[in-house]
Amino acid sequence: MTDPTRRNRLDEEESPYLRQHADNPVNWQPWDEAALAAAKERNVPIFLSIGYSACHWCHVMEDESFEDEAVAEVLNENFVPIKVDREERPDVDSIYMTVCQLVTGRGGWPLSAWLTPEGKPFFVGTYFPREGKQGQPGFLDLCERISDSWESEEDRAEMENRAEQWTDAAKDQLEETPDAAGAGTGAAPPSSDVLETAADMVLRSADRQHGGFGSGQKFPQPSRLRVLARAYDRTGREEYLEVFEETLDAMAAGGLYDHVGGGFHRYCVDRDWTVPHFEKMLYDNAEIPRAFLSGYQLTGEDRYATVVSETLEFVDRELTHDEGGFFSTLDAQSESPETGEHEEGAFYVWTPEDVHEALESETDAALFCARFDISESGNFEGRNQPNRVATVSELADQFDLEESEILKRLDSARQTLFEAREERPRPARDEKVLAGWNGLLISTYAEAALVLGADDYAATAVDALEFVRDRLWNEADQRLSRRYKDGDVKVDGYLEDYAFLARGALDCYQATGEVAHLAFALELARVIEAEFWDEDRGTLYFTPESGESLVTRPQELGDQSTPSATGVAVEVLLALDEFADEDFEDIAATVLETHANKLESSALEHATLCLAADRLAAGALEVTVAADELPTEWREGFASRYLPDRLFARRPPTEAGLDDWLETLGLDDAPPIWAGREARDGEPTLYVCRDRTCSPPTHEVTEALEWLGENAAVEGSSASSVEESGSPF
Repeated sequence: MTDPTRRNRLDEEESPYLRQHADNPVNWQPWDEAALAAAKERNVPIFLSIGYSACHWCHVMEDESFEDEAVAEVLNENFVPIKVDREERPDVDSIYMTVCQLVTGRGGWPLSAWLTPEGKPFFVGTYFPREGKQGQPGFLDLCERISDSWESEEDRAEMENRAEQWTDAAKDQLEETPDAAGAGTGAAPPSSDVLETAADMVLRSADRQHGGFGSGQKFPQPSRLRVLARAYDRTGREEYLEVFEETLDAMAAGGLYDHVGGGFHRYCVDRDWTVPHFEKMLYDNAEIPRAFLSGYQLTGEDRYATVVSETLEFVDRELTHDEGGFFSTLDAQSESPETGEHEEGAFYVWTPEDVHEALESETDAALFCARFDISESGNFEGRNQPNRVATVSELADQFDLEESEILKRLDSARQTLFEAREERPRPARDEKVLAGWNGLLISTYAEAALVLGADDYAATAVDALEFVRDRLWNEADQRLSRRYKDGDVKVDGYLEDYAFLARGALDCYQATGEVAHLAFALELARVIEAEFWDEDRGTLYFTPESGESLVTRPQELGDQSTPSATGVAVEVLLALDEFADEDFEDIAATVLETHANKLESSALEHATLCLAADRLAAGALEVTVAADELPTEWREGFASRYLPDRLFARRPPTEAGLDDWLETLGLDDAPPIWAGREARDGEPTLYVCRDRTCSPPTHEVTEALEWLGENAAVEGSSASSVEESGSPF
């Protein structure tokens, strides 16, 4: 049999990140059985490099080391070099990133790990320069020293012993659960108090001067924002809303936001949100707009709705497949028009000269530069990432113009600059379609359709859902794959794929009233139970039981760049329990029981699970709609009210129509949320219930909303609504 490690095999892969390395002199292998078997056959360590296509330092390490012939020779002769796209294999990334964080106290990409042939790590780090500097070892020297140590019997024994210890530590961190013997036998999941605990921790981490959280680099934290919004709704405590708004405003005004083309970059490298890392990730442009939708409902401020519409316009334009479905990322780097070199941010930054050259009017150019801090000194390597620093009223005074005229000129200038920017070399696009990430954005489009009253958003959500279902869902096997790329399907779905997509399908049902979307959500939930639920341990694992066996089986309890897969799964199981024969609520409650101590002791790191615990404790907010169509007045009424755990249980108006739905869902009897709740007097009818306490059936949305105001889930709820500052419709 030919040794697969004698050549670089990444030209056989569809992942854009892996293909970026297909021409390296390093004999890169994908993570597969052939590569892992070769490591055992050759009895050499594995060098594992994990990254993603939009990762800046991944590109740097490639330029410095992986394109170097001397480095390649050492790697090829002494290791099996394996390259992993973390977006395709989050399970592999989770294991070795956890080890890196445990051992070094930090993590990041590129992740560099040296493993025994059995896959157990004995040396880890992130980016290494080719030559040592500032106390950091050089990559080439490090590889040579590790290879020499492997050849020493005594050193190898020490390395293997360390690998066992580190693997055990990873298992303790990722796989083990508290003693779950009491799960489901009367032990209590966390109460709603855990939500306020989490919200108070968010307050303590808040930067009240610049917005956001912490005093260093600023990352968007959508899950923390969800906690603040929900806690404000539950308690009416103004400080929660203040920090929530301060953070939304900082993200929308600073360099995190693309003021010319819409959408959000990954994070900002400074405290005051000025300079971003310029890659644009699909998940950020899904989860951040959800927070702005909540801000719009809580405050009625149009500026928050504008951010949502501009971000979704960016997604439509730059991250959407022609047939539906969403691509993964835009690179941070692109070719600089001045130097011809690939540079970070080249597509997005401006000089005053650029602005003046693009705009015919000197006044318009001066206005734009004043509004967005475009200066000669620059804020990023001599150029400028636009930041909104001047208010319209300040500009009106400075330029002696009416505010309406200022807005008109700025809008015209932005459009002209956008068209000029379109002529620049574009950032590369990673055209993987990932099931889970698509699920996040499907939910956002569906929610935007309900909140903003735009049917086009619902159509986009459904198109994406059908794209993913057609290409990644195997109806016969009832299994979901993770990744689609140019016709190629790869990788078994993980918990996040099933959970995020199930939530997206459920949200499409709520937005459209199409029962097929609800049926798909239930199918996905049943696989969550079959493949990811471990009854003995009382938890949901990240990898399927029938999937590849790795050195440990991870869970994903905490929120990271994306929300906790376990937290979203628990939330969606609670919602779908209203329609299912299965006892999904029991699974959700048991998971929360199992991890109650973790939530109560470190609520900030487990924001989504805390939200799920609050949903369980508060009880379901059911809004059963017996109607063929959602009347406009009803839609507008509910859109104007912040109801974070609202479940629209739409059904046909008649029992005959409901029978057809039950057949589609494979149910013998109507679930309680539908049973006996047909339309009254031949008119669309509403039934509103909170935790099995229900309003009388009504044809008037104002009556239903009034009942909700009197039956808040938690004493002191603010029942916040944009009606307080004027309906947007």
